[in-house]
Amino acid sequence: MDRIIKLLFFALLVKPVVLLLLGLNIRGRNNLPKKGPAIVIANHNSHLDTLVLLSLFPLSQIHRVRPVAAADYFLQNGGLLAWIALKCIGIIPLDRSGGADREVLFSGCNRALENNEILVLFPEGSRGRPEQMSRLKKGVYFLIKERPEVPVIPVMLHGLGRSLPKGEALFVPFNCDVVIGENLTERDSAAGFINSAGACFKELSEYCLTLNHRE
Repeated sequence: MDRIIKLLFFALLVKPVVLLLLGLNIRGRNNLPKKGPAIVIANHNSHLDTLVLLSLFPLSQIHRVRPVAAADYFLQNGGLLAWIALKCIGIIPLDRSGGADREVLFSGCNRALENNEILVLFPEGSRGRPEQMSRLKKGVYFLIKERPEVPVIPVMLHGLGRSLPKGEALFVPFNCDVVIGENLTERDSAAGFINSAGACFKELSEYCLTLNHRE
């Protein structure tokens, strides 16, 4: 049932809104993983980030794409938001309180990878200021350090922070960029992986048409 709910949610609502109301400039779409286990990492400025990323996958695959999201935000008060997050988007809740050890913290992510699913993660940890990247955290590295076969695909998003900024509820159509890179192969250390990912995001940003046009 959950699979059908998610399929209908994206087929009837998300994909039409994203593809018709947002002008997406997509580059490197062929780099998206065709199957799991795999991880997609992206910068994070807006709640639209998750919906746009999932909308890039074919409907036949979308039930296997699992965004990792903050439990304290989406599940804290239950109700409609929690139902949409769990049933329609299929999030893997992540405890950001700091009280869980690493094994427990990433247990849902590890199960998803073992189940050949595709994780969507935002290594900044939370939404930052529109179109500005924050310091990347090490969580992704702890998921992949013993999984060299799992590809990590970086995606640079630009413009979505203006379409739906943090703290705003009004959606404003804008042209937006989605630039998809190739697998990050640096796995020797957490610092090395973070530096490689940061450099890759910076390189991908050079292909953002809206960024270059604004400047």
